[in-house]
Amino acid sequence: MTVLTTQDLVIDIPGRADGRPLSLRVAPGQRWGVLGPNGVGKTTLLHTLAGLRAPRAGRVLLDDTPLETLKRKRVAQRLALVFQDRQDGFPATVLETALIGRHPFLAPWHREGAEDLLLAREALAALAVDHLADRLVTTLSGGERQRVAIATALAQTPSVWLADEPTNHLDLHHQVAVMKLLRERAGRGAAVVMGLHDLNLAARWCDHLLLLYPDGQHCFGPAEAMLEPTALARLYGQPLTMARVGGAPVFVPADPVPGASDDRP
Repeated sequence: MTVLTTQDLVIDIPGRADGRPLSLRVAPGQRWGVLGPNGVGKTTLLHTLAGLRAPRAGRVLLDDTPLETLKRKRVAQRLALVFQDRQDGFPATVLETALIGRHPFLAPWHREGAEDLLLAREALAALAVDHLADRLVTTLSGGERQRVAIATALAQTPSVWLADEPTNHLDLHHQVAVMKLLRERAGRGAAVVMGLHDLNLAARWCDHLLLLYPDGQHCFGPAEAMLEPTALARLYGQPLTMARVGGAPVFVPADPVPGASDDRP
């Protein structure tokens, strides 16, 4: 069973030639990390999976139905997207923002009910921002706003999470809390796809990885098969050294090879 599928998908990145078509199947309970250097298309891929950008070729299926044939309200009832950064266009409190996650479930011209309010408050509590419920979002720090954004997605109760740098702006404690939350959501049957810059977060928290290369190529599979230093060095253009801490792999940049030339005079 899969909830999100790509069939010969080519994402549309201006100025870049077509890459290798991506055919991927994401099942309930899986936690996918999308890795690659800056500009490789991680954000574009997530936006395409959410239906916000049209692909150059191929298609995306949600619950075995082509995404472009579904009404946006139906998509929003099943799929949530957490943006890397967000712009708040008008003043709203933290609680009002979290309630946006309930809008896909409201009939036209209907207001949120008691159950919607309960789900929003529970989501804020899960991200430890419930004490900010009456604050305007525009007055929050970057990390607080990111946690409110994740709480809004949580209130949406999606079966598919698309999260673009979900730990953006977060300190270590809240990074771990967010990754634990996404793991818990997957444990309840949600599928999670995350664009990540932090290789060690991906190594610790993801069970599948998709590696996107600058030339448009890709590879994917179970995390333990993808976490190979040589392949990751090619991905980032940087030699890496792997160690194990508590049984989990940890990657650090390797020192240059002795005697190798560099750009310094």
